[in-house]
Amino acid sequence: MAAQATGTPPKQGLFISFEGIDGAGKSSHIEALAQAFRDAGRAIVVTREPGGTPLAEKLREMLLHDSMDPLTEALLAFAGRRDHLRSVIEPALARGDVVLCDRFTDATFAYQGAGRGFDLNVLSYLERLVQTGLAEDPALLRNPDVTIWFDVPPKVAAERLSAARAPDRFEALPEVFFERVAQGYADRAAADPQRFARIDSSQDRANVAAQVSAAMAERGWLAEVGR
Repeated sequence: MAAQATGTPPKQGLFISFEGIDGAGKSSHIEALAQAFRDAGRAIVVTREPGGTPLAEKLREMLLHDSMDPLTEALLAFAGRRDHLRSVIEPALARGDVVLCDRFTDATFAYQGAGRGFDLNVLSYLERLVQTGLAEDPALLRNPDVTIWFDVPPKVAAERLSAARAPDRFEALPEVFFERVAQGYADRAAADPQRFARIDSSQDRANVAAQVSAAMAERGWLAEVGR
C-alpha cells in the first residue's frame, strides 16, 4: 500500500486587481491589504500595470508620456501585460502566492475602450490572445479572482488629483473623459458581477478600508477587521 501524503496542502494562488479612475484612491489601500495577507501567513506579490517587469515599465513610460493613437496605446498595454503575466503573475500563482495588482485588463477596456472610444471587439480579441496559453489549461483566460473597483464620482477624483502631483497625460485629460472611463468600469462590472467588488471610495479612508476588508471576508480569504 502506498504511503499517504502528509502535511499541509499547498495554498491556492489568488489574483486580486485594483481598479478605478485616476484619483479614486485605490493605490493607498493596496499595501494595507498586502500586510493583512502577510499577517495571515500568505506570501504576497505586489505589482502594477502598466508595468511590473523591466520591459513593461519601459512601455509604461511611453504610455504615460508619449503621444500616440488609441490602437498603439492598446497594443503597448497588452504587450506589457503578456510579459507581466509570463514573468511575474503566473509564476506567483503557481507558487500559491497572493498577487495584488494595481490595474489590469479592465483598465484597458475603461481607458482605451470607453475613454478613447476604441473598438471593444478588438480589445476582446487582444484579451483572448494575450491572456490564454499561460497555465496548464491552454484555454484558460487569465483574469483576476476578484477585482476591487474603487468607484468615485469623476468630479471628486479630479479635486483629489489637483492637489496631489503634476499630472501625466491621462490625468491631465478633461473630466468628461473620466466620466466615460467611469462608465466603462461600470459596464465591465455589470458584465461580470461575481468578479467585481464595488467600493464606494468617495467615503473617508477608514470606511473605504472597511469595505475592502468586508469584500475579502465575504470570499473567505481574510477575517474582517474588527470581527
